[in-house]
Amino acid sequence: MALGEDPTRPGLLDTPRRFADAWREFVEYDPGRCDVTFEAMRTDQLVVVTGLRVWSLCEHHLMPFHADVSIGVIAKDRVLGLSKYARIAHWHAHRLQMQERLVHGIADELERVTGTGDVAVIARGRHLCMEARGIRTSGAMVTAVMRGVFRERAEARAEFLSLVGHGQS
Repeated sequence: MALGEDPTRPGLLDTPRRFADAWREFVEYDPGRCDVTFEAMRTDQLVVVTGLRVWSLCEHHLMPFHADVSIGVIAKDRVLGLSKYARIAHWHAHRLQMQERLVHGIADELERVTGTGDVAVIARGRHLCMEARGIRTSGAMVTAVMRGVFRERAEARAEFLSLVGHGQS
């Protein structure tokens, strides 16, 4: 009724249940174990994972956004299993979220699991709360967290940015 629709029409009868089921499925997402690590072969290797597309919900408008996440870690004693990077990114995305908090949460978890402070996370997001409502224009939001060597050393940051396709900075 509040939307100008007849909630008793056939196409809408099951919509409230489907809506609740979709929300439950989204927020109860279980990525599985995110903390499986292996002994590192080298202690100074840069590991870069790119192209991780995650979906989340804007906490201000409850509208979807997606972000393509790139991660860089300088391995110390342990390396993370490849799928775990994606699991960590998806785990943090499956909640009401802001993109700024998303990249910080991914970086925090990577630090905790790998035991290194040398972590970089970049997300390039498209937000339906801007594109489908409000200003109704396309645009990408890029957020980045650079920690440890990626913050302290311009050459390490430049190497990471070049590997993920964000150029020099």
